[in-house]
Amino acid sequence: QVQLVESGGGSVPPGGSLKLSCTASGTIFKIWHMAWYRQAPGKQRELVAIVDSGDNTNVTDSVKGRFSIFRDSAKNTVYLQMNSLKPEDTAAYYCNVDITDYRHDDYIYWGQGTQVTVSS
Repeated sequence: QVQLVESGGGSVPPGGSLKLSCTASGTIFKIWHMAWYRQAPGKQRELVAIVDSGDNTNVTDSVKGRFSIFRDSAKNTVYLQMNSLKPEDTAAYYCNVDITDYRHDDYIYWGQGTQVTVSS
């Protein structure tokens, strides 16, 4: 069994910064991609950033230059550093992790979500 625990959300004024983290634990054999999605009220969930097992990263255009994703494989943790936050970044943020467990079964796991609110 695998669990994902997120932390780091909160409320900041425009221009502020937050750092989200998501740690995977349990019967993990290998972690493939680790990603962050977000969902604003009334909108579809969207991919924000992704890092693969080779530490190659990609971020969506709307956050390029402001957000960065990185992982600490020794800690099974992925981070999302968010700078120069804008009101339109307000959303629930979810981590998404592709894991092969000890039985060599592969699943996609979702975190519980953490709220980010950008408001003056």
